[in-house]
This record gives sequence, C-alpha cells and structure tokens, in this order.
Amino acid sequence: MTTISPVRTRCPGELITAIRQATHRHADWQQTAVLVADQLRRHLPGPEILTEQERAGDPDGYRCHVVHAEPDGSFSVTVMVWRPGQVTPIHDHVTWCVFGVLQGVEYEELYAVGEDGSYLREVGRSQNVTGEVSGFAPPGDIHRVRNCGDDVAISVHVYGADITRLGSSVRRTYDLPVIAPVPG
Repeated sequence: MTTISPVRTRCPGELITAIRQATHRHADWQQTAVLVADQLRRHLPGPEILTEQERAGDPDGYRCHVVHAEPDGSFSVTVMVWRPGQVTPIHDHVTWCVFGVLQGVEYEELYAVGEDGSYLREVGRSQNVTGEVSGFAPPGDIHRVRNCGDDVAISVHVYGADITRLGSSVRRTYDLPVIAPVPG
C-alpha cells in the first residue's frame, strides 16, 4: 500500500528549472525521459529533501511524497521512501518516468506481457544504488520495485504528468502469473 502525501513545493530550484527546460523541448516520451535523466544526474538532491520523520518511512507501506507539481501539469517530482522488504505491485505508468536513488538500494524487475496476454515474462532485473539515475517510457515499462536491503531506501521520481491531479502515476497493475526468464 502506498500513500501520496500532500504537495509542497520544496524541490531544489535548479532541478525544477533543468526539468522544465528538458520538458519544454517537446520531444517524444522516450527522448524526454533521456533528457530529464541527464538533468537529474546533474542536479540529484540528497535525502534531506525530506524531513527526518518522512525519511524514516511508514511500516504500512512505501510512501510517496510529492515535492513539486508543475503548475501547467507537465511534470511532477516525488520522493519515495521504502523500508526494508517493501515492494510495489507489478505495474506500468501513464507517462514517462525518471528516477534517481538518493539512499540505499532499489531492486527492479522488468516484465513483458506474454504472447497470448495470459502471463508475464520476466525480461530483466536491475539493482540501482545510491547516485544511479535511470528512466523509461511506455510501452515496455511494466515493472516491480522493492527494497531488498536492510536499511531505508529513498528515491526521487520525475513523472511526465501532474500526479496530484491523477492520484497516481500507475496506469495499470498486473495480477498475472509470472514466467521465469529462459536461461541462455
């Protein structure tokens, strides 16, 4: 279970300006994710973007703190806090997303829908450590994220929509059987 906290613009101004410049180039979603990821690498904030209490996380599920919602709705910046063992459902997104790990390690599993639509096939895994930045855009963004570490993990996420208006960045959750990847 995740909870989205109320929006308070408290994101570093240079990061907001850089994201704004990248999104105003009006590239396609894949290219926008690349442009925003480049800017996030240059302006990655630290975990102190959240209060000490927020950084502790919530025992009931990972937390999503909105730290900026662009007034024109073109992007949002959130900070996710994951206690050890917390995990998202398998899901995809309504728009492009870029993320950077501020503290700890996030483990991500990537999936594709099987040919007949009745199952998911695992197509990749990654372990993202502090300082790493990555991004993606639909289609092909089905994934699950978890904190497999012993400490709290914190990551910043930039979405190409105002999730305070949408309520979430998730387009769909998947409750299909998962087929392990074929070795090879």
